[in-house]
Amino acid sequence: MRYKKFMRTWGLVGVLLNLTLAAQDGSLHVVVLEGDGAINNIRSTRGKEPVVRVEDANNRGVAGAVVTFLLPAGGAGAFFGDGGSSLTLTTDDRGEAVARRLHANRIAGTFQIRVSASQGGRTATGSITQTNVDPGSHTASRTVALLAILGGAVAAGAAVALHGGKAKSASPATSATIVVPGTPTIGGPK
Repeated sequence: MRYKKFMRTWGLVGVLLNLTLAAQDGSLHVVVLEGDGAINNIRSTRGKEPVVRVEDANNRGVAGAVVTFLLPAGGAGAFFGDGGSSLTLTTDDRGEAVARRLHANRIAGTFQIRVSASQGGRTATGSITQTNVDPGSHTASRTVALLAILGGAVAAGAAVALHGGKAKSASPATSATIVVPGTPTIGGPK
């Protein structure tokens, strides 16, 4: 009887040991912390720097993982400070890597930054989507004006809804919002 109990205990220890080793040797995954959905001004000298975290199967940061950020070769995109289209880094003690000195190129449009990570034979991939815009273009000015008008209409509708749809006498306006074509300006008259 003791022998069976002894063997069951060792069997459980072996299972736990195997599960622990499997968890340590589990897969990696890339979590995007910053930069996904960013909008870069092509007239600015900087783009939104992507920040990723490499995690293990238990969602813990993996220190010392090698992370590569790869930018598109053509079209809308960016380049790193040295003019290159790729940047390879090692994650810090929290498992994070920051692709510093990202500069949007002069082409408007949406692009993908591909991210790959590896450590100890384990790999993971991910992507970050960013958009380059030219805020000085005529189309961008129209879009800003249209959004300002729509925003005002929504605010007016919300105000009416909050007051139960009843009209109330309004005090004279002390300031106004002016929307003119060209460079967007938001604020009252001076």
